[in-house]
Amino acid sequence: MIVSVRNLTHRYGSRVALDNLSFDVAPGTIFGLLGPNGSGKSTLFRILATMMAPTSGQATIDGFDVVRQAGQVRRRIGVVFQSPSLDRKLTVRENLIAQGHLYGLSGAVLRARVGSTLERLGLADRAGDLVETLSGGLRRRVEIAKALLYGPSVLLLDEPSTGLDPAARLELISAIAALRDGHGVTVLLATHVLEEADRCDRLLLLHRGRRVAEGTPAELKSRVGGDVVLLEVADPETMRDRIRERFGVQPQAADGALRVEIANGHRFVTEAVEAFPGAIRSISLRKPTLEDVFLDETGVWIG
Repeated sequence: MIVSVRNLTHRYGSRVALDNLSFDVAPGTIFGLLGPNGSGKSTLFRILATMMAPTSGQATIDGFDVVRQAGQVRRRIGVVFQSPSLDRKLTVRENLIAQGHLYGLSGAVLRARVGSTLERLGLADRAGDLVETLSGGLRRRVEIAKALLYGPSVLLLDEPSTGLDPAARLELISAIAALRDGHGVTVLLATHVLEEADRCDRLLLLHRGRRVAEGTPAELKSRVGGDVVLLEVADPETMRDRIRERFGVQPQAADGALRVEIANGHRFVTEAVEAFPGAIRSISLRKPTLEDVFLDETGVWIG
């Protein structure tokens, strides 16, 4: 495994940010860390990026300990944090050249690295554009290009689509998948965005620093029992009891509606409308999402 985390714990005073966390990441995969704000994702990334030491436990990247062998780890990782790091008054190429100088690159080697990295991220035609003229999605791709300049084997992305609109988010996800498919880059992706999580090869669900569940997106969604039905009703408390008595299921409150997990949801929809005429304002049926998995496991919504 290219990334290995064992019994990792970190505390900020009395608050536990990571609680005995363990997982492995296989080479050449996109491994997602899915959880709401405050779940410990950013703390984990700071530790993996050698910016802070854990309270206890161990983490290795490509076999090197992130605390004892931090220098070796830094040669193998590229990091993109939530906060922008681009100079808006420089061009795309100039930002990468400045980053290359920090890595000790210069001359023909640096020019070649910059050119190939821009090609990998689909930015070659924007190399001479000022960063301040780029869309949010293109800026994030330039951030990733900076992180890839040194040729790392592991790319750490902390909430990479923060502030992006849905179209830009999808473009960014596609660019990340291309890095995996075309260049074998291992990507560790922290997110609370379901579209990003669904494109990962494997996911770890985090809540309050604890491991909730792990698996492929399909495996995790299969843990939810059947279909998901959302009902908008006038009196949720009363209707929850009536549905439980009539159908033997336990509805959950969900943004002012009732949420029911049940097999053969299409039959339940018909029977519920017939059983409670006039009491249901609207009703919808869908397949389970990763947010449903998280709600089942923790009792809270990701958002």
